[in-house]
Amino acid sequence: MKGLPSVEKAILALSRFPGVGRKSAQRMVHFLLRGDGAAIEQLVHALESLRQSVGYCVDCHNLAEGERCWVCLDPGRNKSLLCVLEAPADLMAMERAGVFRGRYHVLGGRLSPLDGIGPEQLHLDSLKSRLQEGSIQEVVIATNPTVEGEATAHYVAQMSQPWVTRVTRLAYGLPMGGELEYLDESTLYQAMQGRRQF
Repeated sequence: MKGLPSVEKAILALSRFPGVGRKSAQRMVHFLLRGDGAAIEQLVHALESLRQSVGYCVDCHNLAEGERCWVCLDPGRNKSLLCVLEAPADLMAMERAGVFRGRYHVLGGRLSPLDGIGPEQLHLDSLKSRLQEGSIQEVVIATNPTVEGEATAHYVAQMSQPWVTRVTRLAYGLPMGGELEYLDESTLYQAMQGRRQF
């Protein structure tokens, strides 16, 4: 905005978020500027806390406030069942649906040679280490149903087979090209119930 470089800087920063365009960013900035500045203080405090407190779980690579995430610390989880996902947002979607009581492994992305993402860029070495421990009996592959997600699923399935008795994939009731993070609980429930041998 002409003559307001601080406002323009805030609009540019907010418009970098997925799904937020310039107009939405402008509305957010104007909302934050209304009142006595309490909304800005809350946002600054929340972002500072996020930066200082949140990292990644040493076991599964989920978001964590500490060394391990809440899932890995839960003694009620089935340790013989491991669900492999692309991102922490996918894990949150599975947890919202409440259909899985095993443990997770977040890859941190998916194979995409055109984007320079190969096996070395994903958390596959730590997955292999977890599988070699011998306590996991089934790997549920829950990568997104995209071309890259399917390639990643095949890679994980082949890598897993020497150490587990069963490798399954979420059922194909999921829309091709969709993202787990945006699916409703009912669709995720049906996909988990209809999983098949990989």
